[in-house]
Amino acid sequence: MRRARIITTVAAAGAMAGAAILSVTVGGTANAATLSSNWYGSAPYVMPLDNNPPDLPTVMAATGQKAFELAFVLAPNGGGCTPTWGGTAAVSSDTTVANIINGVRSHDGDVSVSIGGYGGTKLGQTCGTAAATAAAYQQVITKYSLKAIDFDLEEPEYENTAAINNEVGAAQILQRNNSGLYVSITTAGTAAGTGYFGQNVLNTAKALGFTPNNYSIMPFDGGFNGAASQTSALEAFHTLLMNTFGWSSATAYNHEGVSMMNGRSDAGEYFYQADFQTVLTYATGHGLSRYTFWAVNRDRACNPPSGSTSGVCSSVTQNDWDFTKYTARFAGATPPQSPPPTTGGPTTPPGSCSAPVWSAGTAYNGGAVVSYNGHTWTAKWWTQGDIPGNNSQGVWTDNGACTGGGGPTTPPAGGSCTGLTAWNSSTAYTGGAVVSYNGHKWTAKWWTQGDIPGNNSQGVWTDNGAC
Repeated sequence: MRRARIITTVAAAGAMAGAAILSVTVGGTANAATLSSNWYGSAPYVMPLDNNPPDLPTVMAATGQKAFELAFVLAPNGGGCTPTWGGTAAVSSDTTVANIINGVRSHDGDVSVSIGGYGGTKLGQTCGTAAATAAAYQQVITKYSLKAIDFDLEEPEYENTAAINNEVGAAQILQRNNSGLYVSITTAGTAAGTGYFGQNVLNTAKALGFTPNNYSIMPFDGGFNGAASQTSALEAFHTLLMNTFGWSSATAYNHEGVSMMNGRSDAGEYFYQADFQTVLTYATGHGLSRYTFWAVNRDRACNPPSGSTSGVCSSVTQNDWDFTKYTARFAGATPPQSPPPTTGGPTTPPGSCSAPVWSAGTAYNGGAVVSYNGHTWTAKWWTQGDIPGNNSQGVWTDNGACTGGGGPTTPPAGGSCTGLTAWNSSTAYTGGAVVSYNGHKWTAKWWTQGDIPGNNSQGVWTDNGAC
């Protein structure tokens, strides 16, 4: 049902040349960056060996995205229980994908690996048991020092009960044997949330007592039409999660995810940037733990033949990497902007308001009211660390100026360090910028605005110590 993989063959010499550019480690895999789980939940899919693979450090610099989902690991085309890329390139002898991973990690990012996908022969079909299937996938985890893995359970495998038992059982074994491993399960989406076989995936996990980080559906290639149909499917899937596992509404949302397709889908549906924004607002507003799409290879503009879907472009009007910027926003980053926005002078001194003072370290539910910079603000949905009036999702509604009791409404003032400029929430900083804050010196790793030094999820600021 998903993204029938439209593969544009890349000349081997060109692919290897691109890999050589990315190679930064000789004789091994670079250490993975320490990323929070929201980055793995935001990782967009990439085919590293087909469909004109993009240079991922370039994408990272342009979007702020720090993690990617490399696809797909399959059984060998000739059969067997050893992992390969796409059924042809043995993981055991791979250097090309390893070099791509090294390139991402050298830029403080990381990867997850997706197993399965639409079509092809899956290891759950060829390995006789869950333990054997897990052993095959463990080779991938060990080879690339992975901290995250995705089980993409689709046709035809998910119609095979024995294969699904092996896959879900293997996911449970890998979660148990690899401390902290982030595990996502992705399956087909329907207007009812998911279909019979997707429900069987959930039932299999329940019978095993297995809970991954999230279950994601793919609301495309099934008669979908824009974001409204996608969010409706996510609501239906949310109900299925509650009913299957006996979860509360909040727990179900926190274990739910969405995997979209940018531009023109295989079935001729169209999903534009505005659709991605609508689903992003839904995902952040309901506390979903995953928001991703297929695929970065397609996150470019081009003109494929009429009535066809391309593996290397979106078929909609866009700039390169427009859709990847949405996954970066979901993870908590502010995508780089070119040119950076015009900024004014110092922020307005805070007013005194009766509502509680906004705090970067406090988690607020929708409807929470705070005061900040002399205004009263109401949260539209759950949020933490989003500065009222200065965040990309617009989570806070400005209720206007206020007066009354209450203390300062800004974060603690920056430290006083000789020769350094104090950090300012309204200033856009480029990578390498140095500021003072709370008595410490901080250096920006990349473009940033509004990210409080020492208190933001993506760690954009390096703490150089007291000054």
